[in-house]
Order: sequence, then structure tokens, then C-alpha cells
Amino acid sequence: MATKPFEYEGPPAPTRALVVHPLLRGPAGAAQTRDPEVRLGEAVGLARAIHLDVVMAEVVPVTKPRPGTLLGGGAVERLGTVIAEDQIGVVIVDNHLSPVQQRNLERAWSCKVIDRTGLILEIFGERARTREGQLQVELAHLSYQRSRLVRSWTHLERQRGGLGFIGGPGETQIEIDRRLIGERIAHLRKQLDEVARTRELHRAARRRVPYPIVALVGYTNAGKSTLFNQATRADVMSKDMLFATLDPTMRGLSLPSGRTVILSDTVGFVSDLPHELVAAFRATLEEVLEADVIVHVRDMASPDCEPQKADVEAVLRDLGVGEKVDAGLIEALNKIDRLDPEARRDLMASIRVPERQVAVSAVSGEGVDTLARAIDHALAAGRVELSVHLDAADGATLAWVYRRGEVLDRADGDAGVDVRVRLDPPDAERLRHRLGLPAPFDEDGRPVTVSDADRAAITG
Repeated sequence: MATKPFEYEGPPAPTRALVVHPLLRGPAGAAQTRDPEVRLGEAVGLARAIHLDVVMAEVVPVTKPRPGTLLGGGAVERLGTVIAEDQIGVVIVDNHLSPVQQRNLERAWSCKVIDRTGLILEIFGERARTREGQLQVELAHLSYQRSRLVRSWTHLERQRGGLGFIGGPGETQIEIDRRLIGERIAHLRKQLDEVARTRELHRAARRRVPYPIVALVGYTNAGKSTLFNQATRADVMSKDMLFATLDPTMRGLSLPSGRTVILSDTVGFVSDLPHELVAAFRATLEEVLEADVIVHVRDMASPDCEPQKADVEAVLRDLGVGEKVDAGLIEALNKIDRLDPEARRDLMASIRVPERQVAVSAVSGEGVDTLARAIDHALAAGRVELSVHLDAADGATLAWVYRRGEVLDRADGDAGVDVRVRLDPPDAERLRHRLGLPAPFDEDGRPVTVSDADRAAITG
């Protein structure tokens, strides 16, 4: 009796991929200050993040970029042989490719070619979970694809009616695609405007119970989500994988002083972040724009640590928070558990401002309490100190002061309680309003007041 041959019914085998990092020489590569092997390793990590089977990765020197292919003719021919022999289905070029360059390489190699921008867009498309994230990813994809519509498919040209030489070619397929993409982009932007309004309502609600916002930022795979989980006891997905987190997550966090803050885990940054994504994800990164404190989580075990720091700060400046970068962010010097003893000692010795630089291990939890104290210190720097007298029977206000502020001194007497407390400016105004105290004065001797709308938001 003949037996039925075994048929594999599991998931399809991953696509075999080749990763190429073009090392540009001369003026074209003047900005390439990062180690090319490290950059190649990052590109491999990005490719594996969308489950590609990377069978080969190579740094390819490019003395003079070719307008038609970027790579030199010899490199294109040599890699074409490798692609055919190893049955490679997709090539990742770790650089920006013009539409013509991408088309020409696909023709030369007879396989799919994706540049760095396209690869990052693929990852974002696979990982986005929230409605807003999905809309933003689609918008970024369409903006990118619209630039890829090159005029090469003349056989798709559609004719319209005409008499003799009057009339001629009608709307081409490319023009139809471009028009449809434009209509879809306009529709997506309207939907994102609605999402943005909803987010503004949520932020307005938070302002009525004004908890400070602390945003975790950093290079992708620096350990932000692991640190977020360690600090808040949450269960946000955290993996040793580039772009494991794409949708912002927020949780309450109690600091050593007793105050509560909202901790926000954000999308990781990356060098050469596609400009389509910077624009499309601006709403997602609004939590960074509104943050009271920004914590820069750094991967101290990475050989590319300093260039990564520069990349993150450059993106933050593009987002409009350059003043906070200049003033100095809190740096969580993460992954100290991966350092050898000598490197760890050197790192500890290099810390000059403990309130601004904290060595941590998000995996083991070492240093997380110290980081919480640093956040407390940063928030306290912007707080207002008040000395108030409370009636002995006014226990509700006294409890509120302890709950919302940092009590520095207290003296109990027969007439009541004298308290010296440090509060956030909105809470300080709220306490003044509750006790009927006069407004403070600015440097010119003018009373500092808030609008009725702001006071309503503060007092609830």
C-alpha cells in the first residue's frame, strides 16, 4: 500500500535575505562616522526583526556612487552571482535608494530589493497594534510608495477617445495609482486628526489631575521596555529585538518621595530615521513633547553607544525639545550587567553628576531605585516651596498636602499646624486658591495669577 508523502503544514519558511551595507568613500560618505561593521550588524538585526533568514551580510565599499545602482558595476555583478547561487529572495541595502536605483537593482538581481527606509517601514507595519499606530504606519507607507512610482510601465498606458491626431494617451496606470494614493493619504490624515483630538481630550483630563509625565526615550533595543516593566511591574513586550515597542504605553509610578508620576514608554529611535516616520509618528511622540522629565535610556554595552546618543538627541531636537536636551537629560546608563568588571569600574568613575547619570540594569533591577530618586530630584527642581498655616480641624487639607507635596517641616500647635511644603506649580496655585492666600509676585513685583480656565482645571 502506497503511503502518502509527508506534507509540511507549519508556517512558511522565512525568506532568504542578503544584507548589504554600502560604505561610501569620499564626500558622499563624509557623514558616515559610525563603525561600518556595527552598522551592518544593526541592519541584520532590523532584517531579522521581520523574520528574514539572513544568509549573508557584507560591507561593500563604494568609491563613487553610481546614479543608476549606487553600487559599482563589479559589486552588482558579483552579488548577482551570490544571489542566484544561494536562492536569495530579498536584498536589504542599508542606505537610501532612489526609485530608479531600486528598480535597476531588482532587474539586475531578479529579486526584491528594499532600502533602509523600506525595511524600517516594514517593521513598523508589522508591529503597530493601536488604531493610531496602524493609521500612522499606513500614512508613512503610502508617502514612501508614492515616491517609488517611476515611469517604467508604458505598456500600462490607457488610451482615451480621440479623432486622428487629436486626443492621445489618457491617464496612465502610474497616474491612477498616484491619484488613488493621494486620496487615501488625505483620508488617513483626516482620521489621524480625529485621533489627535481624542488624545488631546485625554491629556486635558490628565491636566485636571496633574501628574507629571516622565518619558523614556532611547535608541531602539536600548532596554526601555524592560526598564519600564522593572519600574512599574508592568508586562509590556520586551525582547532583545530592534523595534520591539511601537505603540506608546503609560503607567503610574510611585517615587521615593511618595508622589505619583506617569511613566511613558515610547518608540525607539534609530539612525537615519525615515523622514516619513518622523512626520507620521509625531502624534505618538507628543508624550515626549509634553513630558516634564525625559529619561534617555542608553545601551552602555553597545560599541556604538556614543553615536547612538547623538542620533537620539538629533531626533529630539527635530521634535522641538532641543532646550531640554541642552539643559541635560537624565541618562539611564543601562545594561551594566553586560559589562566586564573593568568596563563597569570605568563607567562608574566617569559619572560626574549622579542626579543626571544613573547606572542601571533593567534586567536585574540594579540602580532602578536610584533612577527613581534622580527623577524625584529633577521634578523637585521645578517645584514651589510654600509655608502655610492650617486649622487644626482641617485634616482634609493636611492630608492633601502630604499626598500631593513633599513636606519639609511641620510644627503642631494649639492654634493649628504650620507646614513647609514643596509642590508642583499647579498644586501650589491650587493650595493658595483653597486657603485664599495672595498670589506670588514675579521679579518685577507684579502678582502672578492664572486664568479662570486654568484655575478651574487646577481646582477641579
